[in-house]
Amino acid sequence: MREELGDVLLQVLFHSLVAEERGAFGINDVAGSLIGKMKRRHPHLYEDGERVPWEQGKARQRSSLEQGLPAALPALHRAHRLQDRAAGVGFDWDDVEGPAQKVEEEMREVRELLVDAPVNRSVHGAPQHDARHAALEGELGDLLFAVVNLCRKSGVHASLALDKANAKFARRFAGIERLAAERGIVVATAGLERLDSLWDEVKAGESR
Repeated sequence: MREELGDVLLQVLFHSLVAEERGAFGINDVAGSLIGKMKRRHPHLYEDGERVPWEQGKARQRSSLEQGLPAALPALHRAHRLQDRAAGVGFDWDDVEGPAQKVEEEMREVRELLVDAPVNRSVHGAPQHDARHAALEGELGDLLFAVVNLCRKSGVHASLALDKANAKFARRFAGIERLAAERGIVVATAGLERLDSLWDEVKAGESR
């Protein structure tokens, strides 16, 4: 750790020296910028300033909720950060009950849309992108956003939870494929009922 921190310090000093030789700034300016930022973000550490929550302090320096968020940020991470920022200025539920109810509400809206107009399919089986599809996409997006919020309020990062769910699904499906091979079952033609039975068998085996 000591050696690696030395390497980091070397980079700071090197770039500061290059900038100083060009008349841009020097190491004292770099340190001054850091001190200024610390005082703005953590005023309670200096001269008896008011303690301000991190996101609330950051919000005072932003012109919009999205300012500073990378455009290429993965969707689940982006949703989490947007919700964190909104919560930092008081736009948040007190506990998990609010987000849980919101998930249920969004699920009802998705179900209503599915019942009112079943998914139209083209000749090749792919969903047709019409107005109803756009509405369904919007409602499912709201549902996903609500689930991310429930995760956040529960102290779970949605992206990490989904990573684990992906790994679990892949592991269990590999178990299906293994059992199918042992029993001479062709997975591609086995049908849902038989595959679901194998899934339950794999799942039960994990709990033993």
